[in-house]
Amino acid sequence: MNSLTWKIYAALIGAATTIAAQKGLTKVWEIVTGETPPEPGDPDTPLHLAITWSAASALGVGTAQLLTNRSVLKRMRKALNDDTLTKF
Repeated sequence: MNSLTWKIYAALIGAATTIAAQKGLTKVWEIVTGETPPEPGDPDTPLHLAITWSAASALGVGTAQLLTNRSVLKRMRKALNDDTLTKF
């Protein structure tokens, strides 16, 4: 695969990872709290719940994206035989 193909691959994998992470986080929230995640932008949502959900969501999705990007870059380096690559 060439560099452009890897960029497209990384974007698709990144999008899929983000969707899967968000669904997983939603499921965990529902299991732990017994409720659906709050809508952080809704003024009727208690502030502590809005902040907790936002922080958990950001941390979970961010971590999933980080791990995915590192994995894709590692594979890209190997496929292109270029250990100097640091980004897509």
